[in-house]
Amino acid sequence: MIITDKTQKERLVEAGKRLRTVLDAVRKHIKPNVVTTELDALAYTMITEKGDKPAFLNYKPTGMPIAFPATLCVSLNHEMVHGIPNQEKIIQNGDIISIDCGLEYEGVFVDAAFTIVVGDSDAAAQALIEATRKALQYAIITARAGATTGDVGNAVETVAKEHGYTVPPELGGHGVGAAQHEDPFIPNIGDAGQGEILRDGEVIAIEPIFSEGSDPRITHGEDGFAYCAMDGSRSAHFEHTLLVTKDAPIIITGPMW
Repeated sequence: MIITDKTQKERLVEAGKRLRTVLDAVRKHIKPNVVTTELDALAYTMITEKGDKPAFLNYKPTGMPIAFPATLCVSLNHEMVHGIPNQEKIIQNGDIISIDCGLEYEGVFVDAAFTIVVGDSDAAAQALIEATRKALQYAIITARAGATTGDVGNAVETVAKEHGYTVPPELGGHGVGAAQHEDPFIPNIGDAGQGEILRDGEVIAIEPIFSEGSDPRITHGEDGFAYCAMDGSRSAHFEHTLLVTKDAPIIITGPMW
């Protein structure tokens, strides 16, 4: 989506505020022994009671036999992204949990995600999360009009290499705004100066995904939707929707995690 007028921008900003309110509420409810469907129900209620639509619910990605059946993506430990909340998926002390959510407000879509450790944290988990958050921060700095998708990917990849983490090349960010997923694909690896040029007013979602293992290959989890590291290593994931400008981008789903 390219923002071309004041009304579009106002709707985008309002959509971002609404989604952030939902995600902040979900975050407060994350604790050991909580069933992940409770978090999903909370997000669904908060979104729909204001007349908005959960962007993920009933969304059918290309190549998937069925539509996604939930409001939230809830991914635990070895699940990188797109995990489905269910009654058997109960949060445990020490879990790494990624929460991803999209929302549609008056025809405008926004998308954001965060990762935390539940309860008692270990140093390795915290380091993984902090590095992934740092990658998002670095990538956002690069996302200005005239920069390329390769610049963004290179920023993420550089942080991963500095900290010894692995990036699955198939997974990354995307355009957003007029639909849940739009072009361009925003990679988490890349060469500076390569790829598509970001335009003033463009709406994109940047989402670095790191794993602790050394194998970049991914596979589907038991639920058929979650992407997992092939070697079973733990992962972290952060995402913000941004409005690209000639200067620093506007973090629509901000503030920063």
